Amino acid sequence: MTKKEILEPSHLKSHIGYRLRVVSNAVSQSFAKKLAALDVTVAEWVILREMYSHEENTSPSAVAEITGLTRGAVSKLIDRLLNKGLVTRAESAGDRRYQDIELTSKATKLIPKLSKIADENDSAFFSLLSQTERDLLMKTLIKLADLNKLNANPME
Repeated sequence: MTKKEILEPSHLKSHIGYRLRVVSNAVSQSFAKKLAALDVTVAEWVILREMYSHEENTSPSAVAEITGLTRGAVSKLIDRLLNKGLVTRAESAGDRRYQDIELTSKATKLIPKLSKIADENDSAFFSLLSQTERDLLMKTLIKLADLNKLNANPME
């Protein structure tokens, strides 16, 4: 065995992580570009979609817990959503330190459109796979996320 054979590092493209990153970047960048046309970022979409699935009103700390983001990051995103007229914020009547945030009617009308964009983006990238292949890929990714305790929402 030669020294080169012993020290030869694995090829970059031989790694599953590399291939996942290539696909993930393409899917994410495509989605981000489509959302940008509606003046929404991926991070804002995550906040809006998670709020849509939960109580009518919530708090920034609850959103942070749901999304896996820090309270500071959520606070900045909520400020951006306020400026876009997609959420409202009010001090809680019982505790002035607590804030209630709620989706506006503008947001509740926009979220299904954004969700359709997400569905179409997935379809554009993954419809080449059979349903069985898509199901297996999803099952495998969920298994890997669960085993590695990866439960935070990816943002950008």
